[in-house]
Amino acid sequence: MNAPQKPPSPLLIAPVLPLVVRLATPNVLSMTAATAISVAETVYVGALGTSALAGLALVFPMVMLLNTMSAGAMGGGVASSIARALGAGDEARAQSLVMHAVAIAIIAGLIFTLVFLLFGEWMYRLLGGSGAPLAEAMAYSNIVFAGAVAMWLTNTLAATVRGMGDMKIPAFAMLGTAVLQIVFGGGLGLGIGPFPKMGMAGVAFGQVLANILGVVFMVWILTSGRTRVGLVWRGFALKRERFADILKVGAVALISPVQTIATVLVLTRLMAWFGEQALAGYGIGARLEFLLIPITFAFGGACVPLVGMAIGAKNVARAYKVAWTGGLLSAALVGVIGLTVAIAPWLWSNMFSADASVLASADLYLRIAGPAFALFGLGHGLYFASQGSGKILGPVLAGTLRFAIIAVGGWLLAINNAPAWMMFTLVAFAMVAYGLSCALSVYVSKWGARG
Repeated sequence: MNAPQKPPSPLLIAPVLPLVVRLATPNVLSMTAATAISVAETVYVGALGTSALAGLALVFPMVMLLNTMSAGAMGGGVASSIARALGAGDEARAQSLVMHAVAIAIIAGLIFTLVFLLFGEWMYRLLGGSGAPLAEAMAYSNIVFAGAVAMWLTNTLAATVRGMGDMKIPAFAMLGTAVLQIVFGGGLGLGIGPFPKMGMAGVAFGQVLANILGVVFMVWILTSGRTRVGLVWRGFALKRERFADILKVGAVALISPVQTIATVLVLTRLMAWFGEQALAGYGIGARLEFLLIPITFAFGGACVPLVGMAIGAKNVARAYKVAWTGGLLSAALVGVIGLTVAIAPWLWSNMFSADASVLASADLYLRIAGPAFALFGLGHGLYFASQGSGKILGPVLAGTLRFAIIAVGGWLLAINNAPAWMMFTLVAFAMVAYGLSCALSVYVSKWGARG
């Protein structure tokens, strides 16, 4: 007699829209936690003084690069490969991919440690750091990047569980890590309660310690039988093909966070040419833009395992439906935020400044760029969803297009002494071009026969 077949996973047959919303909800929680970390860290570093704040500003883009690479880029490659294996019914392959993901995280973390311990000071000097701010930056950087392996492992292990279609455990882990980081970082930085006052070194050590505990929790989850596949050390052997399966998505996706950082640095430099008010106004608006990316990840990240499993099960039509659903949900939510600040920009800008000229510049930026946020959200939602398909090059090239528009167009505007509103318009146009290019790349891509 033939063995009874397992019933198909609900992730392969449930109605797409409610399924995406249900899986995205825990992600919203973890992304809220990430935002809370940023706000809390700014508050207690600010209590250490202006030099500490300036030092944190130098290191923050590099820490952001580590997190976006490990969680969104390589994490997407990890989740995609595991989801495709499970969709095809190959649990042994999925389990092997978990172990290969751990190996990649350890190697990548060690590379970050080596690079920033050897060249960190040179990089921060290149960004304009000197004197007391540079000393504070190095006190923070040396410790936080010494713990880069723990940070990579936390995000990678969370991605393996997301690849199995479970969003609750990673969200709980990220929330717990965030709370611990706030407690340890603030306590050790400021010397609160039983903690010694260690300044910026303590803030960094708190982050590393929180991530070490996050790794311990995720290893326990993955070895306790609570997940569909887990960490199995016995009999494990590294295979080039397994690495290739993860890296064909993750390695290409790594370009995207580099583009994001480069775009921010170029825009900051270009805005400085337009005066302090334009720079400050853009900075206030850009802060909101950074918060929009986690919102898009909440939906796009939920789509990665759904798309991957559908591709693995050769249900390509469902994979496309999931991707477009996640992309449009991201566009709708981010679009509402954009229209709100375009109509009433003071709801956001008044939280950060009382200077009338700065507020006028920030309000102008939000009124011009706000309506383009919907296309920005669509592009990022489709970027994350595309990771599940294993075909990520199109959305990455869309990010390249955005960077090129801003770099070339901004330079032309700057040398011709154009008014600031034209630069703000260019930023909005680049968002629209990014969103439409991502949509076009998904529309014309060949994930397989759509059926």
